[in-house]
Amino acid sequence: MKLTAVGRRYGPRRPWVLRGVSLELPPGALVRIEGGNGGGKSTLLRLVAGIDTPSEGRISGRPRRTAYVPERFPAALPLTAEAYLTHLGRVHGLSRAGAARRAGQWLERFGAAGHARTPMAELSKGTSQKVAVAQALLAEPGLLVLDEAWTGLDAPARAELDRAVAERTAAGAAVVFVDHDPRRLAGAADAHHRIRGGALTPVSGAAGPLVLVRIHAAAAPGQELPPGLAGAPAPDGGVLLTVEAARSDEVLRTLLTARPSWHIRAVEEPK
Repeated sequence: MKLTAVGRRYGPRRPWVLRGVSLELPPGALVRIEGGNGGGKSTLLRLVAGIDTPSEGRISGRPRRTAYVPERFPAALPLTAEAYLTHLGRVHGLSRAGAARRAGQWLERFGAAGHARTPMAELSKGTSQKVAVAQALLAEPGLLVLDEAWTGLDAPARAELDRAVAERTAAGAAVVFVDHDPRRLAGAADAHHRIRGGALTPVSGAAGPLVLVRIHAAAAPGQELPPGLAGAPAPDGGVLLTVEAARSDEVLRTLLTARPSWHIRAVEEPK
């Protein structure tokens, strides 16, 4: 997916919220966006997700299945949590049985299975946020856009969302996120951009498209990855880590020098 010279303003005589924004989101990329309050972060995420359209410029290559978790979720809906998620799954093209099954799985993962039949309007803020995140994940989107999605979640649910993000990138999905906590997914992001004065600039100062590699590593059953690394289970065992090529040597060194060390099965470009 690619944004080319994108700008957005809310009226022909209003100031530009964003202008000249160019950004590439290759498959498997994890991209962090930061900036001051009111600086345009949410506007950019809505443009990326297709919720809003640019005033100028072009957005191309958006995956067919795109999911978005807004900063504020409209929880007062005349549906139960389970019915709402099942409906959204149907909208994304899942069968009714498949949508219901995945709804139950994600509610279970986020610790909200006990509220499956609770009307959305009666959910607490935290449980409502769990449903908001679940609706974005149940259809296995090719693009996942998260605007402060961790806010309001309890610690186990925040950790589960971290794992879900790693799973999506390992599966080849692009993930773009904003979060107020600078420690969120620290060391895992492939790119880090800041919005300032309506412009988007790389925090690292690097330019050009991301080059990613996928590392397939294995260790003893139950062994956790070293701090700062995130991965997803590999189909044939072990874990898959998708990282920027420039960081691959550092990641490999971390895995090989861990105690106990990890066995590297393969290093390849994501398909």
